[in-house]
Amino acid sequence: MNNNYQKQVQTKLAKGLLDMIILQYLDQESMHGYQIITKIRIGFGVYFGPSTIYPLLGLLEKKGYVNSTWNMDTERPRKMYKLTNEGMNVLSFTESSLILICKNMVTDSKIRIQAAPLILTRSTLQRENPPLIVS
Repeated sequence: MNNNYQKQVQTKLAKGLLDMIILQYLDQESMHGYQIITKIRIGFGVYFGPSTIYPLLGLLEKKGYVNSTWNMDTERPRKMYKLTNEGMNVLSFTESSLILICKNMVTDSKIRIQAAPLILTRSTLQRENPPLIVS
């Protein structure tokens, strides 16, 4: 499989699951938007800019999945995002659904998938490739 195709698949999956990726990071700790952008770039090798991340954070907050507060204790005030109980419920449901989908794909002899175990680990994927820029 060529490297370009791998990057395309990686970007497509990250785009499709971006809200869940953000919720998963916020499940680990409260963060500001730039921290989220950086974690996604490092973890998935894909760059989503502020024009993608901040509107999505606003939408997640509107849905009640995250709360935000201003941190004024730093040199520069930052809006910090934290996962809510509703966000945890959505994240848990989505993770269970992804695990079920991958499990079904692995057990179906007509479908071949090698990436299913990655979803089961809940670990951040590290990539050596430079990040892709997504607009």
